[in-house]
Amino acid sequence: METLLLIALAVVSLAGIALAAFTLPGSWLILASAIGYDGYFGWQRFGWKWLVVLGAIALAAEIIELAASAIVAGKAGASRRAAIGSLIGGFAGMLLLSVPIPVIGSILGGFIGCFIGALAGEMTLRDDLRTGVRVGVFATLGRLLGMMVKVSAAMAIAGAVVSLAFIATW
Repeated sequence: METLLLIALAVVSLAGIALAAFTLPGSWLILASAIGYDGYFGWQRFGWKWLVVLGAIALAAEIIELAASAIVAGKAGASRRAAIGSLIGGFAGMLLLSVPIPVIGSILGGFIGCFIGALAGEMTLRDDLRTGVRVGVFATLGRLLGMMVKVSAAMAIAGAVVSLAFIATW
C-alpha cells in the first residue's frame, strides 16, 4: 500500500507541475496531496515544519507571479495605471481565452491581456504609442518571468514531497 500511495503522490505531483505551467494552482494541489499523504501516515512522513515551508514557497510563488508583470513594467517606466492594467488585463485574458482555446488559452490570454492592459493603461496617460508598446512588452515579459517562478516553485515542491516520501518509505 505504501508503494501505491507513493506512486499516486508522484503522479499528482507531476499533474501539479503541469497545472502550474498552465497558470493554475498546481503548487497547491501538490501541497494538498502532501498533507493528505502525511495525514494518512499519522503526520510522520514530512512533519508540520516541512509542510509549512512548502506552503510558504507556494504562497511566495503566487505573489511573485501576480506582481511580476507590474514590477517589470515599472522598470520600463510604466505608470501606475499601466501596472494595474497589466494585472487586470492578464486576468481578463486568461478568463476570456481559456474557454474558446482549451489547454493553452489561459496562457495565451494571460500574455495578450497583460500586454493590452498595460498598453491601454499607459496610453490613457501618455499619447505615445512607442512608450505604450514598450511598457506592454515589459509587462508581458514580467508575466513570463512570474510564470517561470511559479513552475519552478511547483517543481521544487514536487521534488521535495516525492523525495521525502520516498526516503521515509524505504
